[in-house]
Amino acid sequence: MSDRITLTGIRATGYHGVYEHERREGQIFIADVVLELSLADAARSDDVTDTVHYGEFADQVAAVLSGDPADLLETVAQRIADRALAYARVDAVEVTIHKPQAPIAVPFDDVSVTIRRAREGVPT
Repeated sequence: MSDRITLTGIRATGYHGVYEHERREGQIFIADVVLELSLADAARSDDVTDTVHYGEFADQVAAVLSGDPADLLETVAQRIADRALAYARVDAVEVTIHKPQAPIAVPFDDVSVTIRRAREGVPT
């Protein structure tokens, strides 16, 4: 069984979207990320090097949100998942990208895409 580190509501202005005005004007994107990993070593040692430093990882998530434009939220989510899985300790990750200012013609509160990725051998 894996433990979890959850980061909720990481915000940054990004330029993602399929429409020209989205790429030009930008908008707020929000990420929720759940890292699945064993936290037993960190609990025993009380040492941040035995876990994922969530402050540093949050900076990486914000950098993806504000970084290279993508057409799709799915692509942005995958980029964040790739960053998470670059940590050897992380077994799996769930990423939700919110786009509350999406160009949708009807009233809505939020639109989001959620993906889950795992290392080979870890159930998805």
